[in-house]
Amino acid sequence: MSEKRFEEVYKQGKLTAEKIIRDNETGILYLVYQEGYGMGLTVMVDKNGKPLVDENF
Repeated sequence: MSEKRFEEVYKQGKLTAEKIIRDNETGILYLVYQEGYGMGLTVMVDKNGKPLVDENF
């Protein structure tokens, strides 16, 4: 069985939830925001606009 490509590394909230997921191939972090039936997804970036990479990756 292969490892999952994306892994949830942080979650806050229930009905309105913020999650951080990591791409297990690149280490890049994404923010997922869910409220009701809606959701948004964006790559997390540093102050220079470069994608954040999980330091534990």
